Amino acid sequence: MSLFKARVPLAPLEYTKRLWMRAWVGLVLFFLYAPLITLVAFSFNDSKRNILWRGFTLKYYEKALDNDSLMVAMGNSLTIAFISTIVSVVIGALAAVMLWRFRFPGKTATEGAMALPIVVPEICMGVAMLVFFAKIGFPTDLPWPFSLGAIIIAHITFCFPFVTMVVRSRLTSFNREEEEAAKDLGASEWQAFRDVLLPHMKPGLVAGALLAFTLSLDDFVITFFTSGPNTITFPVKVYSMVRFSVTPEVNAASALLIALTVILTTIALKVQSRMGGTPQGH
Repeated sequence: MSLFKARVPLAPLEYTKRLWMRAWVGLVLFFLYAPLITLVAFSFNDSKRNILWRGFTLKYYEKALDNDSLMVAMGNSLTIAFISTIVSVVIGALAAVMLWRFRFPGKTATEGAMALPIVVPEICMGVAMLVFFAKIGFPTDLPWPFSLGAIIIAHITFCFPFVTMVVRSRLTSFNREEEEAAKDLGASEWQAFRDVLLPHMKPGLVAGALLAFTLSLDDFVITFFTSGPNTITFPVKVYSMVRFSVTPEVNAASALLIALTVILTTIALKVQSRMGGTPQGH
């Protein structure tokens, strides 16, 4: 008989029942979300200073919504994010399929070139974009929404590699025999792609679109270098406002953007879960 009782290893999910693990997860979540909760809470503060709580009010939300320049900046950011996301998903999906399916000379170099926007610091990307648009003489006095063209091009450049990375990782779990079976049953290349490969890619496309939208909406550095004199986005506008002081009006505008992001994220995650739960091979 053994003097020492064999220690049974815990399953991964069993650790969540331990008090120390729950406390650690709680501290991490508090560290991540406490600034956002504080920002939203002080957006209702009836005081021009964020240090002291003077009471509950909605007047700063009214001021933020009545601030024409702030609303125009938010509209510009949303327009840029939506257009950049759509184009990035299309280019990123096609690039992912190309890198996953085909072998061609220079494939490694192509993969490295696509990864550059992910690893290169944003300040370098911003300066490079500024020099590029100045060199080609990109017009800066175009009417809206063409005045957003330079920013949209820059955002697509650094967003679509993220989509490519997400979609390609999804394609690694694809069973190519399903596509071959569809072709044996008379499906063309386009029909096999539309009816077999594309449904498998959809969760990755949703995740990539969500990532691209968030990156575009949140970007400041590249946008700052590529925006024209008459074009301003929400992050740039907020930065110009907080240079003097962080007012409840800024908090209110940021809270509105957080609420919009949470709503869009929730919708995207629900769509992704439904797509991911669709049985394959049907």
